[in-house]
Amino acid sequence: MTYSLNWDLDPIYPGGIESPEFADKLLLLAQQITDLKNNVAEYEKQTDHDFTAFAKLVNDNQVIFSGLRTAALFVNALSAADYTNPAYRPYQTKVSELGVAYQASLNAFAKLLTTFSDAAFKQALAEETIAPVAFYLNELRTQADRLLDDQTEELLNTLALDGLKAWSEHYDTISAGLTMTYTDENGKQQSLSAGQALNRIDDYPNNDTRAEIMHQYEKMWGSAENLAADTLNHLAGARLTEQKAHGYNDFLEEPLELNRMSRATLDTMWQVVDDNKDMFKPYFERKAQLLGLEKIGWQDQSAPITKLGDYEPTTNTYDEAAAFIIKNFGKYSPKMAAFAQHAFENQWIEAENRQGKTPGAWMESVPDIHESRIITTFTGSVNDSATIAHEVGHGFHTSVLTDLPVWRDSYAMNVAETASTFAEMLIADANVQTAKSDAEKVVLLDAKMTNPIAMFLNIHARFLFEKSFYEERENGFVPASRLNELMDNAQKEAFGGILDERHPHFWASKLHFYIDDVPFYNFPYTFGYLFSQGIYAWAQTQDNFEAAYISLLRDTANMTTEELAKKHLGVDLTEPDFWQAGADLVKKDIDEFLRLSEQFV
Repeated sequence: MTYSLNWDLDPIYPGGIESPEFADKLLLLAQQITDLKNNVAEYEKQTDHDFTAFAKLVNDNQVIFSGLRTAALFVNALSAADYTNPAYRPYQTKVSELGVAYQASLNAFAKLLTTFSDAAFKQALAEETIAPVAFYLNELRTQADRLLDDQTEELLNTLALDGLKAWSEHYDTISAGLTMTYTDENGKQQSLSAGQALNRIDDYPNNDTRAEIMHQYEKMWGSAENLAADTLNHLAGARLTEQKAHGYNDFLEEPLELNRMSRATLDTMWQVVDDNKDMFKPYFERKAQLLGLEKIGWQDQSAPITKLGDYEPTTNTYDEAAAFIIKNFGKYSPKMAAFAQHAFENQWIEAENRQGKTPGAWMESVPDIHESRIITTFTGSVNDSATIAHEVGHGFHTSVLTDLPVWRDSYAMNVAETASTFAEMLIADANVQTAKSDAEKVVLLDAKMTNPIAMFLNIHARFLFEKSFYEERENGFVPASRLNELMDNAQKEAFGGILDERHPHFWASKLHFYIDDVPFYNFPYTFGYLFSQGIYAWAQTQDNFEAAYISLLRDTANMTTEELAKKHLGVDLTEPDFWQAGADLVKKDIDEFLRLSEQFV
């Protein structure tokens, strides 16, 4: 193999979890946080503003911010690659404790900003070293109005270690301990971890075996439903309590604020999704025919079409997938291609298919050394290549910001999903364009449909469930049986009756519901997908797309979502036209799929 399936974490801190450099970094962070707290207190005593001293506070914050993100990535990466190993938990706790200590210092700094008069604050933001992070500082100043007194804030942040964060980590413990068995089409018993089972549901070719895996997967999560329900309820309860204490009027206000977008934008996006979901019905009807199924179940959403006429899909090697990604990135951006090649060559990606890894895929930046790390599971399917491209797209987004201050890297989740989804679309389209026959093109169009199905239907179901759950959680504990009902109802509504068999325990099996630092970890994906559709169409009209695209990415942490779209794309996100244009592109693919596949029915 040209490229390794395993990542290299030694450039971050050599020697694993017991690295002396990592131990030294934790000690240094503790001292830096203490110094920052003291320096903020000293600055508060000044009667006149010393902008040089203020600029140092801004810089010191960012140094700590970068260090904490790097340390957290290091521990989380080790844990994700060895998911069932409890050795990393004490270190995760230590990093979390440092995060709580820093939050107290950051809160004090944010409150300091409110002591500036408007004129003095404007003058401070005009300073050469401060101006690049003016938007972030304005946000901090605004958010400071929500803060309680210092002692209460410190108590809330400390309690979060055994509250929000603890319940999130508890879910990891539940998930890591689950295994299941199923009988394959050859009558052989197979054992899978929760993460492996999820991958099999997505790509297993045999209909009966895929249904059997789904049945056992539901059963496995059903056995843990009460533990999962406790965890989800306590996570939501802690979050609602904190939101109320900080003056949020409802549970959607905070996630919208974190994503720098308005309720009008969110409502318009979901309305367009609702108005267009019927276009998926003929697609699924045709897919059922091609798969030889009478009905579509949850497990069939992304099921591969394994044979069509004389065509039979082949799997890719990891090297082939890497070469394909690099080549097709290069058609739009040589810098994207160079970044992808660098990531593969320098072992930034953990892709081995084995037990003991965390489910799913993610990318995290390593700001202290201007690198990224990606985890996924590569099985050779077409969708695996698209997943890698998605995560490498995240990494490219971060890479074009490395010359900027760290607070300019704090882009929101919705725009974070834009670069990744755009990269994924490039590879999905390239797959379709390289098809050598109608049959192959049908198979690849079907693989490409995995993304819009997720964004229009699956993600919408997650949003509808979470919204209903939070509405009920405000009035008390929601038991597992009711959570199953809420999820089943959400899937019925979101999929418009397409699914004959659903996944009621999806609320238990989906990690995203248990992430502690980002509430409503769902609608930003649909936003990112449709926003990237707009960028993809826009790309076709640009003489110098690469420069224009990088310019947009460099602004993602420097303005609201609506301002970003207006400045770089010239569109109003509160109007349906932009979102509808993205839906129309999906409809075009569905029409082509139906036209080409008719001959195989």
